Amino acid sequence: MRLALLSALNVERAARRATVLVTDIASGEQRLVREHELAGDPLAEVLYARLRIGKSGLVEHEGRPLFLTVQAPPVKIIVVGAVHISQALAPMARGLEFNVTIIDPRSAFATPERFPDAPVLAEWPDAALPRLGLDRYTALVALTHDPKIDDTALSAALKAECFYIGALGSKKTHARRAERLTAAGFDEADLARIHAPIGLDIGAVSPAEIAVSILAEIIATFRRDRRRGA
Repeated sequence: MRLALLSALNVERAARRATVLVTDIASGEQRLVREHELAGDPLAEVLYARLRIGKSGLVEHEGRPLFLTVQAPPVKIIVVGAVHISQALAPMARGLEFNVTIIDPRSAFATPERFPDAPVLAEWPDAALPRLGLDRYTALVALTHDPKIDDTALSAALKAECFYIGALGSKKTHARRAERLTAAGFDEADLARIHAPIGLDIGAVSPAEIAVSILAEIIATFRRDRRRGA
């Protein structure tokens, strides 16, 4: 690989942006397709398909064998609220190879003993989130039911264009939340990005079932967005 290509790959990796290295097997020629270039590439459909599953592999295009090396940032799930749902969600997410962090300023809840499967930060979201970083490969899950905690996190996630934003609460609770976020400057398109009530409608009752519905919705959203090229 040429040094310039390697340097470009490292830059994109550090910035948590997806790339695909296209190698012509016959000629050995290589080119790098960055995330913002995917839509206009002749291989767009194939590249999106590979990014959606996150796997490198051999393909054929116009009779030529090509190897696509996929570099996709690992998905981060940031959970605001060290609650029972979070305790069920963290080990499940770890089993799915997601990076999970729990944030909750309520130190009685945010303890390592309650969350042995994930880092837990007993901090307010406005202090913790800038350090953790939010981006298009981040899912933000707000579960505290406390506007003083959840609203700050939701605002940060909307501004950062997180691929998934979910908030616990009934339709009535979310309506009040939407009023507060509108007053904070967000529009209808922004609010439409929030999954609320959170999780797929599977009739979940227990914390573990709700955690399953949330993770399923995160996966469905992530795969759908990669398919669309979002």
